[in-house]
Amino acid sequence: MAYWQWGRPDASHVVVCVHGLSRQGRDFDVLAQALCERATAQPGGIRVVCPDVAGRGESDWLKDPMGYQVPTYAADMLVLLAHLHAQSPIITLDWVGTSMGGLIGMALSGQPDLPMPVPVRKLVLNDVGPAVEWRAIERIGAYLGQARYFSSVQEAADAMWAVSRSFGPHTPEQWLALSRAMVKPVSAAAGSKLRLHYDPAIAVPFKLLSEESAQQGEALLWQLYDHIKAETLLLRGAQSDLLSRETAQAMTQRGPKARLIEFAGVGHAPTLVASDQVAAAAGFLLS
Repeated sequence: MAYWQWGRPDASHVVVCVHGLSRQGRDFDVLAQALCERATAQPGGIRVVCPDVAGRGESDWLKDPMGYQVPTYAADMLVLLAHLHAQSPIITLDWVGTSMGGLIGMALSGQPDLPMPVPVRKLVLNDVGPAVEWRAIERIGAYLGQARYFSSVQEAADAMWAVSRSFGPHTPEQWLALSRAMVKPVSAAAGSKLRLHYDPAIAVPFKLLSEESAQQGEALLWQLYDHIKAETLLLRGAQSDLLSRETAQAMTQRGPKARLIEFAGVGHAPTLVASDQVAAAAGFLLS
């Protein structure tokens, strides 16, 4: 599993940022840089770690596609945390999770007996909760895993924007920066051909989901959420089709009683590139 690291490699304050289902760790470049800049006055500085979850980015692909599920990802993160802790002891651990990354964060934060260096202190859940709207699962499933090839990063960026408009307003420069790490060369001999960075097989277990099985998983996720002790910030796109306003409000009333911040003009999911989104996450983590 590859990861991208920012800040001081020996810092005892570690922030792990984990991306969504079809994304990768470079999504957090803007947030990571902002955290490092704002933590200059913090004794010991900060270490921001942004992994590419298995099957994405620079990480290896799994032989068994049924491994592309949250329990596997959570186990991988335990190994990553042990690795980081062995490099330099972790005293303070925070977590930022967008969509799937938030589900992984709930799995780790909601099970107190896991072998973690330290418990998660602060948890940012970005547009995700225990209840996921079925219509959003259907929308994502319609494009996830499709083999796509592009002749340029700009062409890929345009194609991804067509299915990502819910991410909210971005300048062309911001969207292109977010898109660069989303494609990789097909092969050394393929000339200028590019493909999406992830293993198309990540779609296999996702497409096996039924509305009934999703509802069964919801009960387990609420159980995990109710056991979270970390101080929790819930970010929500005001037009999100994945995290309903009702679920978000329920999350402010139970479990860690998350603080809720909504962003107008944004659906699923805020990219943490806009200045107000960066300020909300960074202010919470460094306060």
